[in-house]
Amino acid sequence: MKFKKASMLSMMLAGALALSACSNSDDASGGAKKGGDAKGKEVTVDIFQFKVEIADQLKALTDEYTKEHPNVKFNVQTVGGGADYGAALKAQFASGNEPDIFNNGGFQEAQTWKEKLEDLSDQPWVKDAYENALVPMTMDGKVYGQPLNLEGYGFIYNKELFDKAGIKELPKTLTELKDVAKQLKDKKITPFSVGYGEWWVLGIHLLNIPFAQQDDPDAFIKSLNDGSGKIAGNPKFEDFMNLFDTTIKYGNKNPLTTDYNTQVTQFASGETAMMQQGNWTQGMITKINPNIKMGFLPIPINDDKESNDKLAVGVPNNWVVNKKAPDADKKAAKDFLNWMVTSDTGKQYVTEKFQFIPAFKNIEAKGLGDLADDIIKYSNEDKTLSWNWFKYPDGATNEFGAAMQAYIGGQKSKNEFLKSLDATWAKLKK
Repeated sequence: MKFKKASMLSMMLAGALALSACSNSDDASGGAKKGGDAKGKEVTVDIFQFKVEIADQLKALTDEYTKEHPNVKFNVQTVGGGADYGAALKAQFASGNEPDIFNNGGFQEAQTWKEKLEDLSDQPWVKDAYENALVPMTMDGKVYGQPLNLEGYGFIYNKELFDKAGIKELPKTLTELKDVAKQLKDKKITPFSVGYGEWWVLGIHLLNIPFAQQDDPDAFIKSLNDGSGKIAGNPKFEDFMNLFDTTIKYGNKNPLTTDYNTQVTQFASGETAMMQQGNWTQGMITKINPNIKMGFLPIPINDDKESNDKLAVGVPNNWVVNKKAPDADKKAAKDFLNWMVTSDTGKQYVTEKFQFIPAFKNIEAKGLGDLADDIIKYSNEDKTLSWNWFKYPDGATNEFGAAMQAYIGGQKSKNEFLKSLDATWAKLKK
């Protein structure tokens, strides 16, 4: 997502810390008959969401809501990371077991699901949301989703391991990053923890960098859609391959079998000095190592320090309400989403339990950790990159991730890999 400079600054001054990523989990509560009257008869709100990091906390929050609204129960299912949430969501709808609340990334994904999305423009929370945070879910002047939070990602680094290796200056260019990796390796420290067993680490977050580094990412994406542009031969993607190769060369062994949990655990336990991830990992990292000192580095693709010294910051996803749900379910779902970002209990959970950087002006957040502090710092300095994967054709990120894994495994050459990205785009674009 492309944030206006002044708005992004205001947004980031207001809050701090988050989540994106991961494995599989399920939670359930309730069991009341669906379709009841939300004002009196019991109603069960089905929530189908992807953020594994907040699965337990979200369940606890719905329990808090039920205490205040005894007639409303919840069934919460979480499918994330290693499992393809998009495919799982489509399966839910295909089976007729449609959730009342689910997640949508916005932009192209919002267009794809538009007929299933309830118009939320009249909801009280809309006036409190940062204007640019609503952009991904705004279609034809109407708001169809509530932003979860703000997030940022880059290379997370272990400050103590950097000190141990004698690294005095933080790398801002690709050459500097290579030099740092060599210094770490010389000290018998594995430079990178690479979770390349996860398609989304590759096809969503890492590959976003050369898209975001285009002079005009939206214009470049438009050129791919109309056939006037290509990924193969694009200078930013050619540069990107040097960065990609660096992470493989200086990464942990067996990158294609390293999943999200292993990647984060390796980093948190001090086995590796850096990992490509976002502030959503803060909770998991500090649970493993409460005393770790860490921060963010940019993901540089060449030696242009000004253009590379940036973190990717955006709205990771949105809560949406199923337009086809029974009226009582829809009302209860809307009331819950509004309560989550306006009540004292809900706001406390958003910041203290979920550890989200709020996307709302009425929610104050502070003391959310080193990673959030760096996101705020980079945002205050107007050093951010856009998130673009929600603008890709439906299904492209999965195929991109698979192609990147094939390159890592030696099944594709560099040229074959880049051409396969163009082929995927041409096949899936509408």
